[in-house]
Amino acid sequence: MRYAHGGGLTPKQQEKREWVRLEAAERFARGEKTEAVARELRVTSRSVRRWRRLWEEGGADALRSKGPASVERLS
Repeated sequence: MRYAHGGGLTPKQQEKREWVRLEAAERFARGEKTEAVARELRVTSRSVRRWRRLWEEGGADALRSKGPASVERLS
């Protein structure tokens, strides 16, 4: 699933997605396989491979949210 510019996720949803990525980082550090991480976190293997590559290059900080793509609009 693709999210253009944050996909219109609310800050709460962005926080949850960040938690999933950081949980994946902990599992990478324990040496868990990509497919197992994807299955347990209920995400695609493709996402986990991308996150693992980022984690290998920059650690858990590389998986942290960069903040909202835009300011929330009033409803």
